[in-house]
Amino acid sequence: MPHSSPLAWFRAAAPYINAHRGRTVVIAFEGEALQDPRFPALIHDIAMLHSLGVRLVLVHGARMQIEQQLRQTGQTLRYVNGLRVTDTQALSVVKAVVGQLRIDIEALLSQGLANTPMAGAQIEVISGNHVIARPLGVRNGVDYQHTGEVRRIDATRINRHLEQAQIVLLSPLGYSPTGEVFNLSSEEVATTAAVALNADKLIFLSESGPLKDAHGALIGQLTVAQAQQLLHQCEAGQCPLLQRQLSQAVNACMHGIARVHILNRRADGAVLLELYTHDGVGTLITAESFEQLRPARIEDIGGILELIGPLESQGILVRRSREQLELEIERFTVIERDAKILACAALYPFASDGVAELACLAVHRDYRDGGRGDRLLEHLETQAQTQGISRLFVLTTHTAHWFLERGFTADALDALPIARRELYNWQRNSKIFSKTLNRPRRRHYQNETG
Repeated sequence: MPHSSPLAWFRAAAPYINAHRGRTVVIAFEGEALQDPRFPALIHDIAMLHSLGVRLVLVHGARMQIEQQLRQTGQTLRYVNGLRVTDTQALSVVKAVVGQLRIDIEALLSQGLANTPMAGAQIEVISGNHVIARPLGVRNGVDYQHTGEVRRIDATRINRHLEQAQIVLLSPLGYSPTGEVFNLSSEEVATTAAVALNADKLIFLSESGPLKDAHGALIGQLTVAQAQQLLHQCEAGQCPLLQRQLSQAVNACMHGIARVHILNRRADGAVLLELYTHDGVGTLITAESFEQLRPARIEDIGGILELIGPLESQGILVRRSREQLELEIERFTVIERDAKILACAALYPFASDGVAELACLAVHRDYRDGGRGDRLLEHLETQAQTQGISRLFVLTTHTAHWFLERGFTADALDALPIARRELYNWQRNSKIFSKTLNRPRRRHYQNETG
């Protein structure tokens, strides 16, 4: 937990409470979740989201319960290309199981007992024939019978329910205009619903645990390209649920959903921590990365002051007043995530001398291992080159080696432009480093976020 006290956590969550109020979020979970004794805790968290003004669409799976019931009745399970072939007998089981699960979820969301997290909640839950489906038909010689695919989502009716502060519950069943019922993939239902509703977020609660890299570390963020590469690396049949969710996450991003989250369903409070803390606890898949490198704006001054304040106190940076920042804000570039300034730097050209000063390069202490300082340096080098600057210099008291490792060399005071030399602070006794700039690089970060 990034904050040491409940009060600090609550204060830090306030911007996210405001940001998510009135937003549409689709949350998908598998049938395994319903058999977990901790499932009521997840429902309580969902109720809390609802009370905070989030417009919620829930999509539940039923695969595990359907398979259990089919086995108990001695029926044969048949999958082709990861899809169940649903015959008439199996469809009867699917309808019975889905109906029971839907009732159980509605019952949990109807709780209002005293001394529970849902005391006085009075949540309205709406389910129905919001998913219109069609049969998969015969593919590669296989007749999938009553297995279908989503044809469309009745977004108009769902939005009407959401506007009335109702939670919409969707099941992995779809209905055709001819009155047929089809067995669907819950992941497909969730993705299609998110796209149709233009949802702000799609959240998959995974039974496979957190998504980790080769070293066992949580993968906090993936671009679509990175997610596709990860899918290609997965061996056939390896963790099929995660592959389905990751594939649908890519599909959602490519159809306009800005952010898709894959969370470990077993992690207590995962949904709340993902939405209401700065770094979250799961994996975020985005069409474009959610950090933005951009020119600073006047409204960034508070964030810049918060970032550089501790470094000024330690004597690493020269103190800058709010008034000075207001006057010089056009010199600054920032890296921003979710309205929080993670890094900044400034460029002060001395055009007549063909040189520029790199100043106030700062990265938040919690984000210093992500190459953000290098991104800022490369961006400002390119910016300087486009302005006809051939040499960059920096004055530093604590980070000499960082600049030396990036091609700067020690220089003397008389190498500074006369105007800058006259402002040199002998009390700080900063070391001077400079770097000759090569031709502009083709790669740049004006619109890249990392």
